[in-house]
Order: sequence, then C-alpha cells, then structure tokens
Amino acid sequence: MTDSAARIALVGDRSPGVVSHTRVPRLLDALAERDRLVLDAYWIPSEDAVTEGAVSGFDAVWVLPGSPYRSEEGVLAAIRTARVEGIPFLGTCGGFQHMLLEYARTVCGLTRVAHAETDPDAEDLLIEPLACSLVGHEAVVTVEPGSLAQSVIGAERTVERYFCAYGPSRHLDTLRAHGMRFSGYDEDGHVRMAELPGHPFFLASLFQPELSGDGSRPHPMVRALARAAVAHTGLRAAQPAG
Repeated sequence: MTDSAARIALVGDRSPGVVSHTRVPRLLDALAERDRLVLDAYWIPSEDAVTEGAVSGFDAVWVLPGSPYRSEEGVLAAIRTARVEGIPFLGTCGGFQHMLLEYARTVCGLTRVAHAETDPDAEDLLIEPLACSLVGHEAVVTVEPGSLAQSVIGAERTVERYFCAYGPSRHLDTLRAHGMRFSGYDEDGHVRMAELPGHPFFLASLFQPELSGDGSRPHPMVRALARAAVAHTGLRAAQPAG
C-alpha cells in the first residue's frame, strides 16, 4: 500500500464462496504489474456502507456481486454517494441490479420498485427472475456505438460471463427518460449494461467482467475503472486544502 495509490471501495459482503471476490486480489496485482495502476483497496461490508460518507473520499467504488446483500440500504447508499459526488463507479451483477434500483427510486421517483430476490412478493418488481437463468453461462453482448461501454470495451460485440438469475425488465423507458443510458444488450434485446452520461465514470453490467480469463489480464472494464480512479486521485490532489 502507498500513500499515492488511488483508494477504491469494494462494496459487498466479502466471502470465499463468491468467485468474483476471490478474483479481486489477482486483478489488483495484475493492474499494478501490467498497467502500473496501483489501487489501495478496502472492503466495505454492506452493513457498514449505511453510514453517511462511508465511501466519500474514495477514488472509485466497485459494488461487487454477492446478493442478496446483508444490507440493501447500505449498497444503495454507496451507489448514491458515488453517483452524486462524481466518484468513478463500477457495478457488476448485483451491483448492476442495485444501481438501477437506486436510480429508479431516487432519481425517477419510483419509490416502490423492488428486487425479486429480496422482496419476491412486491407489487412492482424492477429486477425480476430471468426467463432463463444465466448462472454459469457465457453470452454475446452487443454494445451501443458512441457509448462509454463501447469506448471502454473497444468493440461493439463481446462475449461475457454471467452468474445471475435476475435482471431488469420494467420501467426501462422511465429510467431512459431520466438520463440513464442502456448501452449493452443480449441477442434477444434484453438490457445487460447501463451508464450515466455526464458522470466522470459510471458503468455497470449484469455480466461479471472480473471473471474474464484467469485474472492475469484484467477485463477492459476493470482497467477503465482503475484508470478513472487514478485520474480522480489527481483531481483530488489538485484541489486546494481547506
């Protein structure tokens, strides 16, 4: 760890049973060794993320898979802080689902929308069971030209790994109308990536880029988050004290 390293908050309930969690240390090592992108990583359990300012002061926030989280409120609070304070953000799998949930409730006024995994009896489900579970599957994602996703991935078609059984279905037009851009779709036209134009870096995917390969060559989305974090460190250092 170094004082000059960009500080990244890894939000989620860390577990050796979640593959993406066990992959993170190798990704961090590879980013430092291959790309000279040094990140000082701190795990923030979902319950701790409830505290006001829990992720303020970090240079990036990554909400990792592992839902249902012990504290949905904490995860939503971390996402809200990153969105409002302009902190680079990546959400993968559960992080993607909860990013949409936070935006729908806070920005779109859809205060009653819910996630079927945690509230299956809710009347208004934003995140519903997928018609076909994607647990353990790979699938093609088509990326929108001119999007942040396309500039990061460097292609308009990519094959990605999933480990989920829930995805967004309702209220997508409302989210679009309030500024959300859906920038990646599967072959059936279902949303698989989203981003916020105008934010320094705010990107999320239902697939798990952290599972790409063996972790020795970080996925472009992970590298892009690291670059955004380092850039954020520079901006923070340039700000006058006090």
